[in-house]
Amino acid sequence: MGAARTSRTPLPGIGVRYDLTTREHRRLSVVAHRDGARTLSAYREDDPDACALSVQLTGGEAEAIAGALMPTHQSPTLLSTTELGLVAERISLSSVSHWNGRLLGDTRMRTETGVSIVAVLRRADAIPSPGPGFRLAGGDTLIVIGTREGVDAAAEILGRE
Repeated sequence: MGAARTSRTPLPGIGVRYDLTTREHRRLSVVAHRDGARTLSAYREDDPDACALSVQLTGGEAEAIAGALMPTHQSPTLLSTTELGLVAERISLSSVSHWNGRLLGDTRMRTETGVSIVAVLRRADAIPSPGPGFRLAGGDTLIVIGTREGVDAAAEILGRE
């Protein structure tokens, strides 16, 4: 099995394009846009210059795909699972989130999902055990613990725009 061939091309004013040629000589590319978006493209086998598929992804969608491709076969947001059926995950709050600038208590997270928010990561700081008066901000990463269903419901609530 041959090594994958990769290249990186700066795209002034746009971002960077990463190209990969697989061991089967298939060509894939990812354009990492300056705004965090990604464009994933796959090229035709019979004509490597003809694009067969192009998908626009948000930064979060690209992160989800990258997590699915990781060798651990776990979500990159998954921190741990116990025999008790609890999971701990990271949930990112987007800058356009409905909750940006609102109080944590306004989410009614524990009441609605049974999930506990045990910490908030903001830039280089970690805020442990934030109370209901804690003001959320776009870019925050919330560390939540609960059942799989509760964490999924929390992610849905926090993803509201």
